[in-house]
Order: sequence, then structure tokens, then C-alpha cells
Amino acid sequence: MPTANDLRQGFLDYFQGHGHAIVPSSSLIPQADPTLLFTNAGMVQFKGVFLGEERRAYTRAASSQKCIRAGGKHNDLENVGHTSRHHTFFEMLGNFSFGDYFKGEAIDLAWEYLSRVVKLSPERLWVTVYKEDDEAYAIWQKKIPAARIVKCGEQDNFWQMADTGPCGPCSEIHYDQGPGVPGDPFPNGEGDRVIELWNLVFMQYHRDEKGALHPLPKPSIDTGMGLERLAAVVQGKTSNYDADLFQPIIRAIGEMARKRYGASADDDRPMRVIADHLRAIVFLIAEGILPSNEGRGYVLRRILRRAGRHGRLLGLGLDGAFLHRLTSPVIDLMKGPYPELGRARTTIEQVTKAEEERFLDTLDKGLRLLDEIVAEAKRANQRVISGEALFKLYDTYGFPLDLAADSAKDHGLTVDEAGFLAALNEQRERARKSAGFVAAKTKEIYAELGGIVSPTQFVGYSQLETESFVQAIVKQDARIKEAVEGDEIEIALDRTPFYAEGGGQVGDQGILTGPDGVIEVKQTTRPAPDLFLHQGVVTRGRIREGDRLHARVDPRLRFGAARNHTATHLLHAVLREVLGPHVKQYGSLVAPNRLRFDFAHFAPVRLGQLEEVEAIVNERIRDDAPVQTKVMGISEAMQEGALAFFGDKYGEEVRVVEINKFSKELCGGTHCRHTGEIGLFKLVSEGGVAAGVRRIEAQTGEGAYELLKQRETELRALADILKTNPADVVTKAKKLVTTLKEKEEELEKLKARLASGKTGGGTPYTVVEVPGAPNVYWQQVDGLEIKDLRSLVDMLREKHKSGIFVLGSVKDTKATLMVASTTSAFPANELIKPAAAEIGGSGGGRPEMAQAGGKVIEGLQAAFDRVVEEVKRKAGA
Repeated sequence: MPTANDLRQGFLDYFQGHGHAIVPSSSLIPQADPTLLFTNAGMVQFKGVFLGEERRAYTRAASSQKCIRAGGKHNDLENVGHTSRHHTFFEMLGNFSFGDYFKGEAIDLAWEYLSRVVKLSPERLWVTVYKEDDEAYAIWQKKIPAARIVKCGEQDNFWQMADTGPCGPCSEIHYDQGPGVPGDPFPNGEGDRVIELWNLVFMQYHRDEKGALHPLPKPSIDTGMGLERLAAVVQGKTSNYDADLFQPIIRAIGEMARKRYGASADDDRPMRVIADHLRAIVFLIAEGILPSNEGRGYVLRRILRRAGRHGRLLGLGLDGAFLHRLTSPVIDLMKGPYPELGRARTTIEQVTKAEEERFLDTLDKGLRLLDEIVAEAKRANQRVISGEALFKLYDTYGFPLDLAADSAKDHGLTVDEAGFLAALNEQRERARKSAGFVAAKTKEIYAELGGIVSPTQFVGYSQLETESFVQAIVKQDARIKEAVEGDEIEIALDRTPFYAEGGGQVGDQGILTGPDGVIEVKQTTRPAPDLFLHQGVVTRGRIREGDRLHARVDPRLRFGAARNHTATHLLHAVLREVLGPHVKQYGSLVAPNRLRFDFAHFAPVRLGQLEEVEAIVNERIRDDAPVQTKVMGISEAMQEGALAFFGDKYGEEVRVVEINKFSKELCGGTHCRHTGEIGLFKLVSEGGVAAGVRRIEAQTGEGAYELLKQRETELRALADILKTNPADVVTKAKKLVTTLKEKEEELEKLKARLASGKTGGGTPYTVVEVPGAPNVYWQQVDGLEIKDLRSLVDMLREKHKSGIFVLGSVKDTKATLMVASTTSAFPANELIKPAAAEIGGSGGGRPEMAQAGGKVIEGLQAAFDRVVEEVKRKAGA
């Protein structure tokens, strides 16, 4: 019986034998496609080809594509575990034709593969076609009886990418699992007896804005078939979870929970959920996605926490963090076709464990409150849990709405999701207003210029000087014809060597020299794709629209930024080497004097790891490797392994920066020609900026040299303070710290002995008993500060619980008196006033504690006596 691995490889081999290029699975994170949260179908990586935006070296292709359907438009998360065929992660087998073959060959290939290659019984196969697609119907009639060809409407059998654009009818191949499976004996009916196996999409039309269909000059083919479903059918299983892609994982779960899959429906469902979710968790983390509260990270967090909840609360009794121990069975099962899983094994386990532990804390606190909310709802005969209560649960404990909804469902209740979202939006609005947030708007003047001036030609990759023509001058958001000395302006040129701020790199600075004036450029920006603006001040003469200028970039600043930008690429590659492939750039700042790099990582980077990173980066610099750039198609770049920054939108062609096969990134910035030009790389700091995001700051070249000089100066100054030489500073500092610690310990012991009256360093306790009042305790301890006296008072109160405590001390010819009382009938601030006069001062404070100071140090005993007299007076003794 063929395994899933056999089927995957066999599918690709079959289509390769029919002239198809085998294209590796693309990332789960769609490249340069902001419309999708995840790759959810095989055609996603070919979207640009279908839209005519890019060309490939082939016209027919096949792939096995990693897919996630757990967020956005396509979301199967809530169905997982309840059905035999829904998954968050799955693999889609597909073959594609880009203007090559069409319906006849697509149907022939699919039929031959199913009936002859994997040997499914033709008598069990059904087909659905679009009701108006007579061509497909006629082709199918040659292969299958008309009784098993069903015509369907647009909802089931017409596919379109969007409201406008490529679209066409589709033909679905279904498989009848037999009468032993509940359900209707025909496609698209109730139950699982007849299930969809393969969808063949015939892209033959273009739909315009009015909804009209126009034939495409080169019709194309897009097909998709779930490997999990194919494996189950070929292996004779009626549930995907019974096939070999899931059974090893389910067995591992059963062994951990001491349960047998199939013995109890109540146990089977959470085992299916955990098995499915583990696959998604492993593949998402291997892609560099980390749990967070937004976007893809939030989907991962939901999946991980949902799996944890099913193991802990829904019958399996798996306490504590357990999912991380189950990631290895998934990796071992899938690392053959996806070797990146094996390389990321440690990261996957660590990230999963850290998120589980965080969730357990959330779950313990939140569940107690949720139980109270559910009980209250039941007592009030309510069927819906209020959104306000759910938001409080989320806001206070971070308890997710989806888990609250699952728990409510277990109790026969629903949740007020609209009320929850209203409360959430209200909080966000308050936060927005309190932060003084103002949405940024593109200046109208920039839009106006974009429609008037010709595109700016950037020549700064190869030269730092050029002759240019002034197309427009802007001052205070208005276009002007002439600028004079002192004016702060923005200038649009027809060509420029100035790099505009972008990709984390700051804009160039320099000089624009015209026939009658000079401009010092302080910043270069790019408010529109083809519009570069040079911001600066006229330092001499005047500049007019239409002038010819000589543009010159400040080479020192440019080369400083180039060193830091190339170093940033090296740093990114080394972090992935040292910490794991999950490391992804989240943001950066590349300036002439420093660099800042934000990246995905789940824990602080240890000192040893930082030292290793710094050492390897400097080793790469000493290699003096060439830094090469080339322009290529976005898909070609991604297939060659170039790193893209997801969320950025790239054009059909991209610039790739490669450093000796060690680093390859999509990047439009300026760089060194060889890594040796960086000179030196020095880490400055590492810290966290958000959950799952770390930040490294560093300096290179001249900046690193100046940093080391500054630290050397500080080291010498410290050596002078410690009265030693720089080489012995650490040894001397250690001795000093040890001595200070010993002195502090001695002081604490002394204080304890003084407080207990067991030392000759002060007078022993005097205790006076006054009828009708608490005992009065007196002790003189010389040489202590006020804060030390307070500490002794606290120790006395802790020891005796009740009393009036009077402490005196002489230090530097000054007497200090402190009174503390544990009862409001004898306020300390009243007791101290007459006593303060005895030491030549005045006193004050609170009823619990008061203090006084004076210069009559011989009056401390008399001051104590006055406190006793005042206590007796108040007690009537």
C-alpha cells in the first residue's frame, strides 16, 4: 500500500514525465501579496503568472504546496476535529498550465493519474461540471457514464480569483467511499460518503468591472488535490486521521495521555485536534513565525493554545506543558520532504514550550473567572455570555475569546462576540486618543507633483555625483518657482545620486550646486515610487525651477551607511545560524554612524550567543567576500532562497544582494563592494522591544573605532579612581565589591545585636512599665543615621508587637531622637514635642512615628525621661 510520501513523490514524478517543471513548495507566508495571511492553495505562488505580471521559464508546472487555512477568508480552524477531512495545515498537490494545454489534456491527465497510477476504481468516481460548460461535459462523457456527471451552478463550479480578473468554470472529481459511510450517494450532498478529491479549474475568462466575461487569449489550468485526502482514499481509510500522515502523531498523543485512539469518541476528538494543530505549529514556527497578538503570530498563538486546551481540559488530562514534547514525532514524520523542520527542531520545541507555559498561567487565572461568569449566566437563565464580561476576561488575563467561546459551547451557551469587539475597539480608541495619534496622510502637494514631474532616475548605485535638472521646488507644502538664501525647501530632480530613505536606510545628505546658488541637502525622501525629494536649505544665492545643478552626495556619510547596511545583512545571516532559522528581520535602522536590527526571537539572547554572533560577523568581514547585486524576477529570487521582508510589496523585478552564498536578501539599499570595507563590527546592546521581538544595536568601521576609544578612556578613568592600572581594574573591582559586601554584612549583624541589646556598642534596653499604657522601650545607639534608626524601630516593633519605642543617637556632634508608637492613644508626634526641647531642637511626624534633632547631645537621657512623663500623664498614672 503506498504511503503518503510515495503518493507525493509519485504525483510529481507522473507530471514530470508529462513535461511539467517540478516547482518546490513556496513559503507559507505569501511573498509580496498583502491580500493573503497565509498561502492557502497551490496557485498562490503562480498568481503573478496567471495575472500576466510575470513570466516563467516553463509553461506547465506541478507542485506539492504547504498550505494553512486558519485565518482570513479561508479558515477551517473551528471545523478541525469535528470532521474527518478539515485541517489547519495540509499539502495541496497541483498541476498548472500557463497558456499551454487546456481542458482536454487536464482532464486526461487527472483521469489517468487516479484510475491507472493510484488505481482508484472508476466506478467510484463522480464528476461535477459547471452547468454551462458543455465542452468539459463532453470530454468527461468519454470517460465516465453520464449518470455520474453532475451539472452544478456558479457557487459550486465556477472559480474566480477576485471580483474582477481571471476566472472560469471548474470540474471537481469526487470519490464514493461506499454505503458504510453515512451520507448521500452523490456529490455535494449531506455527509461524507461522496467526498471531493480533486478540483480542476479552467481559467478561460476575464471578468470586467461590469461583470461581463471576456475570453482570455491564453486559457490556463489550475488544479488542486489535498494529499491528506488522497492518502486516506488510496489507503482505504474513511477518515484522513486514520491514514499514515496522522497515525504516528495520534499514537504519540495516546501514549502520553494513556488513551487508545478509537476507544472513546470523547477522547478521539481532542486527539484529532491536537494532531492537526501540531502539524500547523511545527510548520509555522519553522517558517519563522512566533506567537504574538496580531497577524500571523496571533493565528499561531490561537492554534497552539487551542491544542493545549484540548489536551488539558477536554478529557485527555494532559497537565502542564506537553505539546513541545510532541513536536518531535511530527518533525520525524515530515522532515524527509521538508528538511527545514529537522534544522529548526530545537527552536520549534523551545518556542512551543515557552508559549505553553505562558498560556498555562493565563488559563489558570482566566478559567476561574470564566467558571464564575458561566455559573452567573446559568443562574440568571441567560443563554449568551455578555461581551463586556468576556472583554474584562481578555483585558485582565489575556484570556482569548475563542477559548471562552469553546468553553461556553461546552456548557450550552454562546458568546456575545459583537459586544466583545465593541469593547475592544472602544479601548483601542481610548489608547489612540491618549497617545495623541494622528493618522498620517500623503501630502496633496506630493500627489500633485507625481502627476506633473517625470520619474526621478536614480543613479546612486554606481556614482555619487551627476548633473541634474530642477523639475520642481516645494516650500511649506506649496510649489514655488524660486528659492533664496535661508529658504528650507524640497527639490525634485530629473536624476539623482541621492539614496532616498527606505528599507531602514536613512536618506543621503550632500550638496546641490547651481549657477546662482547652493543647497545643503539634509535628507532625501521618496513620497511616491518614482518621486525623490531632496530636503535642505539654500545656503547661498538662489535656485530656480529649470536650473541645471551639480548633485554631489556626501561620500563619508554614504560609505558609513553602506558599511552598516552590509553589516546588517551579515548580522541577519549569523543570527539565523546561531539562534535558528526562525529569526526574521522585523525592522532596522541603517545610519552612517550606527545600525539597529529588530528580529523575531522568543527569548533574550544569552551573552555567550552574542559573543559568538559578534565573532562570526567579524570573521565574515575579514573574509573580504564580494558583495554582489543583481536584478531578477521576484519568483526566481524566492526560488533561489533570497530572504524577503514579508508585508513589503515588491515589483515584478527585484534587486537581490548576495554575500558569498552566506547571505541573500531582497534589498534596494546601498552596500560595500567587499565585506572587508566594513572594517570592524561591534555589538553595543541587545534587548526586547515587544513580545517575541528582540533588538540589537551595533556600530561598524569608524563608529566602532570611536566606541572602542571611548571605552578605553572610561577604563583609564576608572583605573585612576580605583588607584590601579587598566589591566588590573577587574581584579581591583572584585576585591572592592567583596570588601563592601563583607562590611554590609558586618553592619547588618551589628544592627541586629544593637537592636537586641546584646552589644556594648550602645546602652542596653531600658524598659519602663506604665500602668494603663504600653511598655516604653529606650535605647541609645550612637553613630547611626535616621534610616538606620527607622530600621531598628521596625525590628523592635516586629519583635515586641506592642509598645512605645524611643531611640537616641549621637553622630557628628548632633543628637537624634526617634519615637514610635503602636497605639493611637499615645501618638508619637505628641510624645516627642516636649522631649525635643531637651536636646535643643523641635520634633514632628505622624502618630505612628516621629523624629527630632538638636545639638544638646547630653540631653538624650532627659529627653527619654520626658517621653516617659508624657506617657504617664496621658495614662493618668
